[in-house]
Amino acid sequence: MDIQAMHIPNGFIDGSVSAAFAAIAFAAITFCALRARRDLDERLVPMAGLVAAFIFAVQMLNFWVLPGVSGHLLGGALAALLVGPWVGALCVTVVLAVQALVIADGGVTALGLNVFNMAVLGTAVGYLVITALLRVRVPLFATAVIASVVSVLVAALGFVLEYALGGGGGVSVGAMFAAMSGSHLLIGLGEGLITAMTVTAVARTRPDLVYALRRRPVESSSDGHVAEGAPHVA
Repeated sequence: MDIQAMHIPNGFIDGSVSAAFAAIAFAAITFCALRARRDLDERLVPMAGLVAAFIFAVQMLNFWVLPGVSGHLLGGALAALLVGPWVGALCVTVVLAVQALVIADGGVTALGLNVFNMAVLGTAVGYLVITALLRVRVPLFATAVIASVVSVLVAALGFVLEYALGGGGGVSVGAMFAAMSGSHLLIGLGEGLITAMTVTAVARTRPDLVYALRRRPVESSSDGHVAEGAPHVA
């Protein structure tokens, strides 16, 4: 496996470690499913489907980072911004499950590891950063970029932890840490720009569809633009 890859294949992490993280991921996603029932309404249900489809499509498109290194959007921060942490984690989980079962992108036995890193860690950390930044009135565009970078880095470091506990790739933990953190900082910046442009485009026309803005004072003018006093989007 290329040590820059985010989707973990079968057999790369020891079976006992994979099973342990699968159990943690299952418990976390079950909790998210229970909490998501409180959020689901006529706006969030179709939005969740669109978010999952968008993440699946964009993950098929790799962008160049360094020679021999490419990356794609993980989707944790994007999902947290648009549909919240609980539904967002479910959206990313569905994407990862379909990828593993249908197109063999990520191993089936490693699905728990991938869900833990990208759906659980990525979405949770992304939403915590989003909440903190919006609370101090950081513009939405900058919030999306920063949250995406942090989310991607934390997901990558989750993989480094799993590799340290049961990795079998023949690469030292220090080298893995350096490779993953360095490359995923750049990948996070690319993801941040994609996420920021997507979310601000939605916020300018339908701010009510952006979950992260729902608890903030948002008003729309008659022509559909965000009115004065609404959260900054750029």
